[in-house]
Amino acid sequence: MTTEEIKAAVGRRAADDHVRSGMKLGMGTGSTAVWSIRRVGELLRSGKISDIVAVPTSFQSELECNAQGIPVRSLNDPEIGGAIDLTIDGADEVDRGLRLTKGGGAALLLEKIVAYNSSELVIVIDNAKRVENLGLSFPIPLEVHPSARIAVTRGLEERGLGVQLRMAVRKMGPVVTDNGNILLDVTLGSPADPSELEVEFNLIPGILENGLFTRCSPIVYVAKPDGVVEQVHR
Repeated sequence: MTTEEIKAAVGRRAADDHVRSGMKLGMGTGSTAVWSIRRVGELLRSGKISDIVAVPTSFQSELECNAQGIPVRSLNDPEIGGAIDLTIDGADEVDRGLRLTKGGGAALLLEKIVAYNSSELVIVIDNAKRVENLGLSFPIPLEVHPSARIAVTRGLEERGLGVQLRMAVRKMGPVVTDNGNILLDVTLGSPADPSELEVEFNLIPGILENGLFTRCSPIVYVAKPDGVVEQVHR
């Protein structure tokens, strides 16, 4: 199977297993989560589910919901009331404790707000995303207010961390998030407790949120290279 076929298999499977009529859905960001959005659209159009409203976690996922005919709301909308029934999203790394690194798609702030206000969180990944320790091979993203870039970088480097401003690929300058902020990607020099780091990062003034997700209990769908999908949970 191709990489795209593997992503499609796991994204669609998660939607089939968990999405039900009447749900308030958090719709994740990225190349795997987009397949869950597309499957929800198919289920709506076929009449297999109804009365779905979605809270997208990025402009990208909002556009995909629009394309699929899925009604979009904000987390503050009275119809949502700040609470989500189910969120389906991707991840950049998942460790043995099902703790996550997210933010490769630059949407970590809203992704965390939505995930942490969801009754159920389902994560869809391919097998390559499973790791022993977070933050060693894939950097931990931090969403930072632009005016705090130097101060935050200095504070992180004083802690012995590798810090890199994320630069855009098809535009000049840094990546700018949907919220108008910048991203600093942090690499750890050695294994560390991600639960402690999630708290520690957010104590640094100027860091608005970090890409460690440790205070949730996700159900993780893992797609193997042959297309077989495994479900993992705590």
